[in-house]
Amino acid sequence: MTNQPQSISGSISECAIESTKLQANSHYAHFLKAGNGPPVVLLHGGASDSRDWIETMDALAHSYSFYAPDMLGFGLSEKPKSGYYMADFVEFTDGFIQELGLDSFTLVGHSLGGRVCLELALRYPDSVNQLVLIDTVGFGKLARWGMYIGAFMYWLRMILGMTQPYPRFLKQDGEDKDWRCLERLPSLKVPTLVIWNSRDPYYPLPTALHAINLIPQVRLEVFQGYGHAPHVKQRDNFNSLLLDFLNQR
Repeated sequence: MTNQPQSISGSISECAIESTKLQANSHYAHFLKAGNGPPVVLLHGGASDSRDWIETMDALAHSYSFYAPDMLGFGLSEKPKSGYYMADFVEFTDGFIQELGLDSFTLVGHSLGGRVCLELALRYPDSVNQLVLIDTVGFGKLARWGMYIGAFMYWLRMILGMTQPYPRFLKQDGEDKDWRCLERLPSLKVPTLVIWNSRDPYYPLPTALHAINLIPQVRLEVFQGYGHAPHVKQRDNFNSLLLDFLNQR
């Protein structure tokens, strides 16, 4: 059951973006929703929350319905003291989508969110119409510099007494077969757009180049520049590219 809208800090755009929440399996999920059209679920990365997508929702809500949850342990969603393995994120998102009653939808995910989207696309090939993966994890090992940053964030959150959703997921599942997914990519049946920064400090471009050779229906777009979030740093280019891909269905 959907509760009354809840305010969030940060800017909500001029478009009618609603902040609300629902029960996803055994946890409550806060999410943003906007638009009128075919449904698109947007999943943020491991150092962010649903607000990553506000400008994209604002720009494209005239054509599509967007649902952007705060994943388990992030933003205003529930923050249990234990868990945060791959299966926890996937089941949380699966429950969220089921509670929305979406039978057919597109998935867009960045980094950690991309890995969750990929898992759901493999699980529900008849329900997922299109898949967009942005500098996603799971295609290769974390670069050494990324490991240093992750370790710093882990200890910072420990000092501040904050939950550890992403670092625990990375530490515990990082070398596990359920975390790396290359061997399963040939079975992906969903039209897929892969977007990558040319100089990603966490997952270098060669990891994406290797992965796209394994995905049957794939298109790769490389954004020139340094960073891990091209959908934020080059928002206009990303929005245009996303709209073009969505309209191909």
